[in-house]
Amino acid sequence: MAWWREAKFGMFIHWGLYSVPAGYWHGQYSSGNGEWILHDKRIPIADYKALAAQFNPVKFNADAWVAVAKAAGMKYIVITAKHHEGFAMFKSEDPFNIVDATPFKRDPLKELATACQKAGIKLGFYYSQNQDWTAPGGVAYGGHWDKATQDGDFDSYLHSKVIPQLKELLANYQPSPAVIWFDTPKGMTPERAAEILPLLRQHPELIWNNRLGGGEKGDTETPEQKIPANGFPGEDWETCMTINGTWGYKKGDGNFKSASGLLHNLVDIASKGGNYLLNVGPTSESEIPQPEIDRLKMMGDWLKVNGEAIYGTQAGPFTTAPSWGRITRKGDKLYCVVFEWPTNGRLLLPMTNAIGKAYLLTSPEAKLATRQGEFGTEIDLPASVPDKVASIVVVEINGMVTALPPPPVVAARTGRSSSPRPMPSWVPRPVIMSSPAWTTAPAHPTSGGGRMNRITPSGPLRRSQANTPSPWNTPR
Repeated sequence: MAWWREAKFGMFIHWGLYSVPAGYWHGQYSSGNGEWILHDKRIPIADYKALAAQFNPVKFNADAWVAVAKAAGMKYIVITAKHHEGFAMFKSEDPFNIVDATPFKRDPLKELATACQKAGIKLGFYYSQNQDWTAPGGVAYGGHWDKATQDGDFDSYLHSKVIPQLKELLANYQPSPAVIWFDTPKGMTPERAAEILPLLRQHPELIWNNRLGGGEKGDTETPEQKIPANGFPGEDWETCMTINGTWGYKKGDGNFKSASGLLHNLVDIASKGGNYLLNVGPTSESEIPQPEIDRLKMMGDWLKVNGEAIYGTQAGPFTTAPSWGRITRKGDKLYCVVFEWPTNGRLLLPMTNAIGKAYLLTSPEAKLATRQGEFGTEIDLPASVPDKVASIVVVEINGMVTALPPPPVVAARTGRSSSPRPMPSWVPRPVIMSSPAWTTAPAHPTSGGGRMNRITPSGPLRRSQANTPSPWNTPR
């Protein structure tokens, strides 16, 4: 897990046949996620499989995709090898795959593995082990709709498709994948999961998540489209999130989160000890939408200067987040990531530790004055804001942090009482979930874990790409 804990930031890629209809079926718009159109529109399986003849992404350039990830400061990529549609984005013995069923006749995962190895990027594969809407016996949440094609025995599906394809993914791509990302485990009993475990254990360095099913915890927790208030203390965890409203490409989805909001999410997640797996959804021609590239590039530009405060860090030492931003730590250094420059010109750290040195990450030679105050250590800040999106103040400390309780929020007093003491710049800050313009809609009808959450735009902050003045400035 060492490389994964160091990495902090990865790219999720949802790409499959669903990029061909791109949210529309026979001219009708699908209100759900782009990659769920087969399920949501109850498309006959033969009609959906016929899309493979139209899937010819001749513009695919694995090196270009990896370059986008690298420019964003991402350290690993996880791509959908097989999503719930059942279509394999790799050469497989099962004929419903991109090499055998399309005019493209190439294995993009093979090319991506080569490109990642050249660039020093780790590669992982998403694999839908439970839901498969086109294979007989595969699960479909809500039930089958094309019963003559879909009905069958799940265990036969598991043995004839899932296990053979996992063997292919683990054996045919070198270096071996660093991650297997399972999903929607509702139908996976402990007995069924036990048939997959030996494959995973043949690869001791392989990281796999908590969505295999059957009670298996895996290596990582996987909150989706949200950032837990306190992370998962003592656990490895990774928030996966979309840049706009859907995972797979969907025409007209211009509800892009701002670059500053995405960056603040990354900081928030790192401050709680987690990783950020941020999604892109390429078109059927293999093009990553430009607004996604733009936002990732802006994040990468910030990380080139400030990455020390993110990569290889641990959760901050305080249980309550400050009003001005977030805190990460590494060794004897605290990284105060300031989103909102305090109006009183001071940062407060509620601790009793002596500070060896405090400075801006971009100006390490200029020491900042510090003092021990009533509520903890105070740091004097320059009058000008170094970075309007997020500035880093580095604090070198001696020993483990000895934290004080967060200072109380003092209400205004009346009558003979004296005036309230000045409120330090440390009050509980609302958790950044993704964006005030987005709310979590009802999940798909299942009690199982996995990728069922839908994110739908709501409220007055909804904006389209056309009227977004800058990727930095749209609402978080």
